[in-house]
Amino acid sequence: MVKNIFVAGLDDFHLSQLLALRNSANYRFHSLISSRKIKWQDHFPVEEFLRQAKWQLHHTTNNVDAIIGYWDFPVSTMLPILQKECGLQGPSLEAVLRCEHKYWSRKLQKEIVPENVPPFQPINPFDKHAAEHCRLDFPFWLKPVKSVLSHLGFLIRNRVELEMCLHLIRKSISRYAKPFNFIMQIADLPEDIRTIDGFFCIAEGLISHGRQCTLEGFVTAEEVHIYGCVDSHRSGRNQSCFSCYEYPSTLPADIQLRLEGATRKVIRHVNLDNSPFNIEFYWDETTDHIALLEINTRISKSHGPLFKMVDGEYHLAIPIELGLGNIPSFPVGEGEFNVAGKFMLRSFRDGTVQRIPQKKDVEKVRRHFPGTEISIKVKPGMQLSDLRDQDSYSYELAEIFMGADCHERLMKNYQTALSMLQFDIEPGLSPAHPDILSNQA
Repeated sequence: MVKNIFVAGLDDFHLSQLLALRNSANYRFHSLISSRKIKWQDHFPVEEFLRQAKWQLHHTTNNVDAIIGYWDFPVSTMLPILQKECGLQGPSLEAVLRCEHKYWSRKLQKEIVPENVPPFQPINPFDKHAAEHCRLDFPFWLKPVKSVLSHLGFLIRNRVELEMCLHLIRKSISRYAKPFNFIMQIADLPEDIRTIDGFFCIAEGLISHGRQCTLEGFVTAEEVHIYGCVDSHRSGRNQSCFSCYEYPSTLPADIQLRLEGATRKVIRHVNLDNSPFNIEFYWDETTDHIALLEINTRISKSHGPLFKMVDGEYHLAIPIELGLGNIPSFPVGEGEFNVAGKFMLRSFRDGTVQRIPQKKDVEKVRRHFPGTEISIKVKPGMQLSDLRDQDSYSYELAEIFMGADCHERLMKNYQTALSMLQFDIEPGLSPAHPDILSNQA
């Protein structure tokens, strides 16, 4: 029997992946609020989204067999509400918030793996004495308790930068804070967490030393399963911007086992169940120290093509099987390539887009490197500073997914592909986000 899968924020790029799944003939996919409406607007009217989604699910003539998503907020926090409404398999809203509310998550992590957690504290950016109340030593990271793609996340090196960044955060934090507070109102939260709402930030000691990686997994019937480890490479000022994800990880096997052990402790401690997740770590080769960065209650959409290239299946299969009440079985090493990477082409200065690769250029790259997927994020005439939800230090121009037989060949192929894809940006007078970078060496 064909199962009806409702996808919150469905877009064409991921629909093509869903239709390429091995069991796709057994599924019928339905869009539950378009990706443009749910992700790319000036604000996120979550209450309206939930009302529309509930109406659609109630009035459909099809059975609702599973509700899934692959986006971060607000999709990740809407799913447990909709799944519960329809009597479907999924995590509790409270478990999701234990992972995604950065301060609450840190408190729980410290209870179970204190050795992997940096010093941290909540910061109210609207407190006129916020800078004075910060007890962390410089430098540290400052970020909202809920954000996406490192939006409003800043490296703070001194009191002047702290005051400057608090000012910028106050101007822009409501984009995520208001809808996140609506979600928090629905959940059953401890009082000490309810008072640290979406308008708060968290200050964290630095942990960005060493090699970064992400474990992808799922938990069902309280059993934690891990099916892949992906390396993350950074570039740019402060090494704050992702430049490449590479799979499989080149971390030593014993280190990966230690990461898996810490992951199982944390996921069980936050009571996450019936959910995919990914969890990010740093391993410092010099000190052998492991630091936990964050937990997400979804698959990473950035990693999907990498799993397809190496293991033979997009990991979009994971939330589908979980949503249907099944225990996922994911292939290993059945793909066309030994290694795969996602490369993020960035500009570290503002500017106006003059030219992007033409369709024939993209097709030429795909013919030259079979299996390559390319997603261009900008259009001619666009001002880079108009792009939404960028990190605090760069603008993303394109994503390129490639596979190869080894790491060296992968990097060489990427450089060749890059030479075939011409972007012309008329530079502006300022670097990305000049209010922040002007004072940074």
